[in-house]
Amino acid sequence: MTVSTTSILTIRRSERKRAHRLFRSPTAVLALIWLIGLVVASLTSPLWLRYGPLEQDLTAVLQGPSVAHLLGTDELGRDLLSRIVTAAASTLAIGCIPPIVAVLITVPVTLWAVRSARAEATMNRVSEIVMSLPGTVIILAFIAAVGTNMPLVMTLLGVLLFGALYRIFFGQAKALQKQLFIEAAAVDGVRPTAASFRHVLPNMSTTVIVQFVLFFGVGIMMQAGLAFIGLGPQPPEPTWGGMIQTAARFIFQQPWMMVPTGAVLALTIIAANSLADVLSGGAATPPPLVALRRRKKKPAPDAEYVVAVAPAGAGASLPAEATVLFPVETVADLPEVVATLPADNIETSAPDLTGRTPARTAADGELIIDDLVLGVDGGPALVTGVSLRVQPGRVMGLVGESGCGKSVTSYAILGLLSPGLSVRSGSIRWGRADLAQADERTLAKVRGHDIAFISQEPARALDPMFTIGWQLGAAVKRLRRVGARDAKSIAGQLLEDVGIVDVPRVLGSYPHQISGGMAQRVAIALALAGSPRLLVADEPTTALDVTIQAEILALLRGLVASRGMSIILVTHDLGVVADLCDDVSVMYAGQIVETGTVRDVLVRPEHPYTMALLAADPHAILDFDGTSRLASIPGQVPLPGSWTTGCRFAQRCRFARDECLTAIPLLPRAEGDGGVRCVRRDEVRGRQEEWRRPVAIGGGDL
Repeated sequence: MTVSTTSILTIRRSERKRAHRLFRSPTAVLALIWLIGLVVASLTSPLWLRYGPLEQDLTAVLQGPSVAHLLGTDELGRDLLSRIVTAAASTLAIGCIPPIVAVLITVPVTLWAVRSARAEATMNRVSEIVMSLPGTVIILAFIAAVGTNMPLVMTLLGVLLFGALYRIFFGQAKALQKQLFIEAAAVDGVRPTAASFRHVLPNMSTTVIVQFVLFFGVGIMMQAGLAFIGLGPQPPEPTWGGMIQTAARFIFQQPWMMVPTGAVLALTIIAANSLADVLSGGAATPPPLVALRRRKKKPAPDAEYVVAVAPAGAGASLPAEATVLFPVETVADLPEVVATLPADNIETSAPDLTGRTPARTAADGELIIDDLVLGVDGGPALVTGVSLRVQPGRVMGLVGESGCGKSVTSYAILGLLSPGLSVRSGSIRWGRADLAQADERTLAKVRGHDIAFISQEPARALDPMFTIGWQLGAAVKRLRRVGARDAKSIAGQLLEDVGIVDVPRVLGSYPHQISGGMAQRVAIALALAGSPRLLVADEPTTALDVTIQAEILALLRGLVASRGMSIILVTHDLGVVADLCDDVSVMYAGQIVETGTVRDVLVRPEHPYTMALLAADPHAILDFDGTSRLASIPGQVPLPGSWTTGCRFAQRCRFARDECLTAIPLLPRAEGDGGVRCVRRDEVRGRQEEWRRPVAIGGGDL
């Protein structure tokens, strides 16, 4: 999937662009001059004002503008200019308290709520309660209890603003939390809290600043309103609201008194709103994609199973030392292979609380996926019974049509399942850890350090807010525990390792300033920042042209040779599998249908689905005699929830028979190591050329 980065705040220099936007707007410049001028004038007022704010002249009561009093006087002959200017600094300072309190409360709460479904539900209810409270009544009651202490009153106002501010921040933070580069941060081992403050918060900084400025105006208006009704600072202390109250009392004797203070208050609010309007230009958020928090697994319901264990050397049609688990109600439909096992190796038992047989322990650097089942919460399963073994230094290809479950299986390895998906049963063994049941702390120790992720879209790994050098250096510092200078050196070396020539220029560039092929190389370098032993590559060459694709494949091949790491390569391209992989597993409708070495599977396929894929590939290595027609597999991959109890490919298979409707385990290959899920394996083996002839859905060939 390709996501346009133009809808995101795309540069690290957001502060610089924000300032540039301010100074290019005449309205913003005037607003800044007004606000800053008020503060400077107020703080320096004793140096230049002719009269003090409390100085009275009873001979000049209720006068209009004059040379002696530029803005006139009040009912006691006090100079209006002196009182307005003197009150400005305290008014603006106290006006900052509500937005400061509201932002300090709301930002951490919002970043916490978007990472946890339980926290989200709780804070949504809390914000609704806060928004439903009668704020004015609460403030008046608070003043009655503690007096007219404006800093305390404004602090309470900031707390009451939490509900409205939370709603504004939550919508944007929720979308950003599911953005592609946040997923990449989790893959690199960044803790969720650090990812929120490092990537989510900078991207919503414009929204935070705009709301701060708007609530600053709200704070000033609230001060003026309370002073106007006599609940602000008491006379003779000058306040804008108190001066407007006095002007209202003498509106008929001297109407001019209302003009200076009212104009200053109005211009200050307009200035704050103008700044907010200028700052809010150009903010946008991308659609949600991925949630990083893992859902708590629910135990599988109790059920009885038939457990068949095939001993090494037994004549059974199962791999040596294999364990096969069947629901007891399907025993009557089990293939004959189970019946051939010794009686001592078949038993009926109930599973443990997780519904799984004990998992094997993986060797150092080895990944073992055993009987993995992934599904939609409250819905159908998406992947069932997937078992893989990736040995150190080997490349495992995972191929199949779209919708077969390849990508979701790769996401499950690192705990990156989308919201609403969870691991129902099975294990993902990495050393002594079971990643299928691991918590965030355990996964954080694995992501980036031991297992890294490379996607088909570099936007998954590159945050448009930061330069390449900053992102790569930050990953190196975090994963390798080195200083800034060493991290910069290692970052440059990583870029050289992935074939980038102009390293200094790339380190100083932003993601939108480099090409797609170079961005993919940077993404690979980012994945290598923690020296992982396993790379999970989800179609890393799909979005690239043929020339760049060949370079990326050569790069991955070189990494395996030089670093001794292993790779899981998710792809549609059998040519890529033949070029890079040592082993291959073919997936169809959420299960493995054939597995083995690349030579065995691609040269001597034994499952009809693998045969059909090869026959449909114009670059296939098979030689079909007598025809140059490419195969076309009829129908579509069945949707989850509509799978049959037997072979899921039967409805599209030209070799399907009635016996294909029974439960089918993964049987050993007739030639070579690996397995195949087909009861007619021996009958259809070697007939792959028949897929190039037209066929009706449901089969029909003998």
